[in-house]
Order: sequence, then C-alpha cells, then structure tokens
Amino acid sequence: MSMEFNSLSLPPVLTLFPGLKPPNKTLLFHQTCVLVITFLAYASFHASRKPSSIVKSVLGPTVPLNSTQAPNLSPTDAGWPPFNDAHGTHRLGEVDLAFLSSYSVGMYFAGHVGDRIDLRLFLVVGMMGSGIFTVLFGLGYWFDVHVFGYFVVVQIFCGVFQSIGWPCVVAVVGNWLGESKRGFIMGVWSSHTSVGNIVGSFVASGVLEFGWGWSFVVPGLLIIFVGILVYVFLVVSPEDMGFVHPGIEVEMSAQETSAVKNPQGTESEEAMLIQSEDAASSDSSSAIGFLEAWKIPGVASFAFCLFFSKLVAYTFLYWLPFYIRHTAVAGMHISHKTSGLLSTIFDIGGVLGGITAGFISDVIEARAITSILFLFLSIPALILYRAFGSLSILANIALMFTSGFFVNGPYSLITTAVAADLGMQSSNGGNSRAVATVTAIIDGTGSVGAALGPLLAGYISTRGWNSVFLMLILSILFAGLFLIRVSRTEISAKLPEK
Repeated sequence: MSMEFNSLSLPPVLTLFPGLKPPNKTLLFHQTCVLVITFLAYASFHASRKPSSIVKSVLGPTVPLNSTQAPNLSPTDAGWPPFNDAHGTHRLGEVDLAFLSSYSVGMYFAGHVGDRIDLRLFLVVGMMGSGIFTVLFGLGYWFDVHVFGYFVVVQIFCGVFQSIGWPCVVAVVGNWLGESKRGFIMGVWSSHTSVGNIVGSFVASGVLEFGWGWSFVVPGLLIIFVGILVYVFLVVSPEDMGFVHPGIEVEMSAQETSAVKNPQGTESEEAMLIQSEDAASSDSSSAIGFLEAWKIPGVASFAFCLFFSKLVAYTFLYWLPFYIRHTAVAGMHISHKTSGLLSTIFDIGGVLGGITAGFISDVIEARAITSILFLFLSIPALILYRAFGSLSILANIALMFTSGFFVNGPYSLITTAVAADLGMQSSNGGNSRAVATVTAIIDGTGSVGAALGPLLAGYISTRGWNSVFLMLILSILFAGLFLIRVSRTEISAKLPEK
C-alpha cells in the first residue's frame, strides 16, 4: 500500500531511523509518543514558571520575628532588594504581572502564527527562549542585580516565549486524537500542568539553600533539554506519517469499506494509512481568522469563564508557597523549603481533578455542566481551607488537596478538551487548523485573568488574606455564570423531544 510522507515536517529521528515509520509502527504507537513528548514539553514549561512562587518568601519582606519562628529562620530571610521593603509584595506582584501580561498578549499572536507554520519548530523556539530568560532571571543572584527594571524586562521576554507553548501542544495533540474519549485522555494528559508545577517546586525548593538563583537556572536548563527532545522526536500531524487524520470522518463506498476489512470482519489498522485526498484538502484549507474563531459557538463563553478560573488557579500558583510561609500552621511558621514542598499538594489534587473532570465530561458528554459542578464545589473547599487549614499540617494537606482538585478540574478541562472540541467542531468545517487559534483565544483570555490575579493578590494581601480569598470566591462565581447559557444548551440537547 502506497503512503505519502511529508519529509519536510518529519523530525530528525525518523530520518535516522526509518523503521519507526508505518507500517512498522502503528497509529497507536505514534499517538502515544506524541502524548508523551508534548506532556514532557508542557510540564517543563510549568516547571520553569514555578520558581517565581518558590522564591517569593526569600526575595520579599521577612516574617516578623518571635520566639516560635526564630528557629526556622535562615540568613536568606533578610530578603533581596528591591523586594524586601514595605512595598516588596507589590513589586513581586508587578513582576508576575510583567510575565503574565506579556504571556496573555503573546498567546493571541502565537496561536495565529502556530496555525500557519511548522508547529514543531515554533514550539522549540518557545522552549529555548523560555529557558534562556529563566536562566537570566536567576543570574541576577550572582551578578548581584538589584534593579527592579531588570527583573521586569526579563519576565516580559520570558512570558512572550512561554506563550508559544500552549497553542502548539494542544494543536498537535488535537491533530492526533479523535473526539470519542478526548475529555478523559486530555484530562490525563493535561496533568502535565500540575506535574510540571510539582517538579518545579521540588527542584526550586531543593536547590534554594544554595542560593535563589539556582531555583531559576536548573529549571531553565531543564526546559532547554526537553526542547532538544521535542526537535528530535515530535511529529506534528498524522498526515505527515501517511495516516488519515483520526478526527476526520472519511466517507467510504461499500467496496472501499470491504477492502479495508480483514477476514474476521474487523477494520484493519491499514485503513488508517490510506491518504484521503478529500480529507486532506478539507483539513489543509486556509487557517481560520482570529475574528472568525471568536464567532464559533461557545468560544466566547468558555474564554471568559477561563478568565476568572485561571485568575484563581494562577493566584495559587504564584502565591501559595508565600501564603503557607506567612500563615502559622498549628502555631508555627514553617521554613521556605517546607512551604514550597507543601504547596505541591495543591497540584497533586489538581492532577486528579483534571483527570476526573475529563472522565465525567466524557461520560455525560457535557463539558460546561462538568465545569460548573467543579467550580461551585471549589467555593466551599476554599472557605474550609482558609478557615481550618491552619489547625494542623494534616488539615492543611487535606483541605489544600481538595481545593486543588476542584479549582484545577475545570481549568484543565477548558484549556484542553474544550479548546480542541471547539477548534474541530463542524461549525468551522472540521478544520483542524483552527485548533491553535481557538486555543490561543481561550487560553489567552484566561491568561489575562491569570495576570490580574497574582497582581491583585500582591496588593490585597497587605489588607489580610481573608480579602484575597474573598476575591477568589467572587472570581469563581463569575466563572460559573459565564457557562450557564452553554450548560442550558447541553441540558436541552439531552432532554427528550416532545
């Protein structure tokens, strides 16, 4: 059976080892490879973001000294100018804003560009740039940099390069996956966000005692290394390997159908190797425009929902270790390293939350209803965490896990399965080249909220943490409200017609 390969899009590994091409290797093999590679890629993106939250308690204002806290303090508690004075928390929030605002603006452009050029090379550029500027932030420690503008500028460039990652990996995974179990599969796959946060927390906390600069340099080198792996191994599209796109239904005549049946009457895997000209031409049509993508039903609703949902998730991402460090647990303030490690419990809960949300949405075939359920359950979880999380370490861990489970569930679902669904739906002709643009719109809008949340937390925390949690709860309420209309549509579709 003849197959056509797009050799220009194939990674070096397939040139060096042609035995990895079909039919020597199956569609399932290549799908698994893509999921693993993109998982590692985006996990490394998040691992390189996490140091900013880990070092906050080192750079920023010190914990007030008293007899119960003194044994836990180290020389690093002196802080790092210009972040260690009365306005330190404000400046830390402004550094987060510099990163996240450039990230959100860059996201819109990244999705637009990603639908038009080689996604593998574009993704590698994003990873290399992110690694370089993450390292540059850490070098401020050895070069004794105390200029606020330096850290702001470095974070702006880092945010631009980081914005390339998400539209690229979602578009690649959307290319390789069909829709039937996309919610569950992408729910498992989207745990890369939390896994990256966990890895970043352990790495940044583990080397913190040698100097806060190492907390940036090591994750920066990690994403550069993974970027090399992406360049060598990632195959962007099944068409590049001669497979028919898994998400495209190819109409076949009775003779064609029987031709791809084996003697047992089941479809041969070789059917996936047939290059359908009709499918290829529809999929390779011109990439959807930015304004056109906004008009796709559901895009605006999920985008604004993610604005508030991501505001909450990123406030925890950037401020949770700082909050733990500055909140007495069982009457004691724990160390910088322990607070960083303890914050990973939130991300562990997020891993299971994302998987569970994806599974439930597949079972009931309703993404919006699932998202609203998780959003509204996260409200009592946050209230309980704030009220009782300081009673003991065990209570803190249990309630932090529960909060992460419900907060990250809808965030993971919307940024993965929902974005892929909307980008591939029939209203835009099933054009897979809309996936990166739709993903960029949804996650870019969410990233505006992500930029706003940590900034507000930096200012509001000076009034007390109750005010911060009130902001988070109100944000969750607004996030749920934006999905009510979509949920009503999903419910109506499931009710029997009269």
